[in-house]
Amino acid sequence: MILDLKTLAWGVLLGLLFYYTWRAFQAKDVAYAAARSHCAQMQVQLLDQSVYLRKLWIRWHRGRPGLWRLFHFEFTVTGGDRYVGQVWMLGRQITRVELEPHRVH
Repeated sequence: MILDLKTLAWGVLLGLLFYYTWRAFQAKDVAYAAARSHCAQMQVQLLDQSVYLRKLWIRWHRGRPGLWRLFHFEFTVTGGDRYVGQVWMLGRQITRVELEPHRVH
């Protein structure tokens, strides 16, 4: 069986889509672990046991293009108020984890 160019292009496209999806799930797992660890360190409770992708962009970093991701998560101090936290990633590396200002009880 001989592959024509169109079939090959679709195969490459599907392969790239699968690879991106697989890497996106890995990045989400890394971001969740960072959020959970940071919340434990700051003595706040991570809510919903999840993070969600808020922004995805490409920006040059140290002379090379890098894929940046911004994940959001919610946390609480008392169980009543919900606050937002952020995990910044470059590739699969955590660059920053932040919690918005919140009340300490």
